[in-house]
Amino acid sequence: MRNWIRWSWRELVLTAVIVAAILAFFFLPLPKYIEGPGEANDLKTFVTIKDHPDKDKGKFMITSVALSQARPATYLYAKFNSYDSIESVDSVTGGESNATYDRVQDFYMQSAINEAIYTAYRAANKPVKRQYLGIYVLSVDAKSPFAKKLKVGDTVTKVDGHHFNAMTGYQRYIQKQRVGKMTTITYQRNGHDHKATAKLMRLPTKKAGIGIILTDNVKVTAKPKVKVDPGEIGGPSGGLMFSLQIYNQVTGKNLRHGQKIAGTGTVDGDGNVGEIGGIDKKIIAAKRAGATVFFAPYVKPSKLLLKYEEHHMTNYQLAKATAKKYAPNMKVVPVKTFNDAVKYLETHK
Repeated sequence: MRNWIRWSWRELVLTAVIVAAILAFFFLPLPKYIEGPGEANDLKTFVTIKDHPDKDKGKFMITSVALSQARPATYLYAKFNSYDSIESVDSVTGGESNATYDRVQDFYMQSAINEAIYTAYRAANKPVKRQYLGIYVLSVDAKSPFAKKLKVGDTVTKVDGHHFNAMTGYQRYIQKQRVGKMTTITYQRNGHDHKATAKLMRLPTKKAGIGIILTDNVKVTAKPKVKVDPGEIGGPSGGLMFSLQIYNQVTGKNLRHGQKIAGTGTVDGDGNVGEIGGIDKKIIAAKRAGATVFFAPYVKPSKLLLKYEEHHMTNYQLAKATAKKYAPNMKVVPVKTFNDAVKYLETHK
């Protein structure tokens, strides 16, 4: 009887260890992220313009990269899956908390939407205004004298009482000051104005600075009013495709001609298309969704540029190489500007 009880306990312990190991294999979080192909979503479901519905056949699709914290099982799978890549936490979040990272990604998306509306409405000769609010705080250096005052998500509206109409204006003013000078920053947080005063720090460039990573914060108003709901997608890379969808609706032109058209790239107020990350994974997402055309940002390659590019290839080079291997029937179209994409659609029906 005692031997039976002894063996029963051993079996229970062994079973518990095996169950714990299995659970850990599938659910234990690792300090890594897995990036893989996301989705290619139909932008008809994202954009609403009163009295301008999209009833044309075909789709403009925004492509995304799927991001998830690694588990032992998914880590092992990613090791042997050419679609996926394993990234460090810092390379993904920049060392920020998940909440801060999400806030920055949401801002990037809203900024991309604003620039897309402005670009599309200008091209369509529709009423649109672009109001410059200030500089959005993306990150605060831990050594910055303003580290305990400014937070990610704040918008700086004045420096020493001076308001500028572009990020470069603030940068030029600050860099002309001496290191250690007491400086007052006026900023908005949750709709309320605040002020913070501290000394300017010495940047690695040896010039004066406040120790933040920043970008422009603008507000766009357009007629007819346009509503864009990106859902859970974040980041700036949807700018080009949003601008095409908005332009297609507000003008009533049928640019797609029944085609499923995907793409990626940022867009600024002048309609310039910028490079993004993970374009190889977006090609796979577009292929899975049945896209036959993919717009990819184009920049002229150079030795210096390729040294720092993802996989040492420009967006267009990487997109074309990925399509050749995994989606040979997909046409990868290089675009420098929003107008390049429109011209292609108008001449390729």
